[in-house]
Order: sequence, then structure tokens, then C-alpha cells
Amino acid sequence: MNIKRTFDVVVASILLVALAPVFLLIAIALRVESNGPVFYTSKRVGQGWKVFDFFKFRSMSINADSLLKDVEHLNAYDQDKNAQPKLPTNEGITLLGDDGWVTEEQASQVLEKASFLKVEDDPRITKVGRILRNTSLDELPQLINVIKGDMSLVGNRPLPVYEAETLTNDFDAARFLAPAGITGLWQVTERGGEEVSEERRKELDNEYAKVNSFWFDMKLLLLTIPAAAQSVNV
Repeated sequence: MNIKRTFDVVVASILLVALAPVFLLIAIALRVESNGPVFYTSKRVGQGWKVFDFFKFRSMSINADSLLKDVEHLNAYDQDKNAQPKLPTNEGITLLGDDGWVTEEQASQVLEKASFLKVEDDPRITKVGRILRNTSLDELPQLINVIKGDMSLVGNRPLPVYEAETLTNDFDAARFLAPAGITGLWQVTERGGEEVSEERRKELDNEYAKVNSFWFDMKLLLLTIPAAAQSVNV
């Protein structure tokens, strides 16, 4: 077991024990606000194109029929935002995108315009979910992924399968040489910014994959603390 893996297992184990009361409080808050599972699980692609079950706290409502096309114009990585279809007014909402239930067919309609899918100010996020996202507490269950060996504390963000399938050329695929991580270079440098550039994110992912050292990870972990509380609802 190398130093990075040893550090990941030790720190993730300590955090899971220390944060057990926080997990319990979040679970209660989620169930009180809305019906549905406490955890959200999806298939993600990590280092070497390994597909695994990715865990987060659920941050969206699950009781509606809204389709991805209703909010595709909000995709932060879509540079063509001229079309502004009206959002559904019903209160019931469906999960989608980076934190949601969405079919690959629906996602592909949006990803014809961009490689990544991220919805700005998504009206489907619950009140508790908004707090979890803005404080990054929704990411805590990924400590389980770290212990399982699916992810590292620091690395490139694991992508949904439908996003990973769009990154097929050598430049785009270079990001998968690095471990998947809870935090990373992109999160501490660009997350929360008003302008989101798909190419910039790809460059940062590739930059991390090229460096990928334990001491660089330590630097990024320290920088994660101020970056965790973001001001933009993405």
C-alpha cells in the first residue's frame, strides 16, 4: 500500500467515525423534508475507466415527471444559451445531472452541445439539499468510496458514464490517468466562479493527472477548506 493510499484509508476512516453524528443529523433532515432515500447512488467512471457506485447525500426532490430538456438551457458548460424555455411550474421535481436520476438518452441530448453537464440554480434542489451543496456536506458519503478504493481524497472528479463516453480523444481521456477524488485541482481553483469553461476544466484535470504527487495532494487539501463554501448554486 503506497503512501497516498495509506493516507486516504487512515484519514477517511477517522473522518467517518468523527462525523457519524453529522451523518445522522443529515439523514433525519432529509427524511423530514421529503420522502426518498438518504443516499443517492450513481455509476461513475474513475481512474483507468473503472466504473463504480458513487455515493452522495440526496439533495433533490424525487416526486415528479420533469425531463432533462426542461432545464438543459441551464447547463453551465453549454456556451449556447440563447434558447430559454420556460421552467415547469409544478412543485414535484425529478433528479438529474451531476446529482440526479437521468437516462443516458436524455443526457445525450444535452451533451451534444457540451462534454459536461452541470445545472445552475436548479429549481429541483430541496432546501436541505441547497444547504448540503453550498457547504459541500453532500459529498461526505464519498468517504466510503475512498475506503473501498474507488476514489482518493484528492483527484479528478469521477464522471457519470454518459459524460465519460464523450471524452474519447487522447487529450480528453488523459484525465483518467489520475485517481478519482472528492476534491481536486478544478474544485479549488474554479468551482463557484461565475464563468464556467469546459476547456478550462479539461486543462485542470489533465494538469493534475500530469503532476499527481502526494505533496501536491496535501496542498490541494488545504486549499479545499476555503473553496468548500461556494457562492454559486451549481
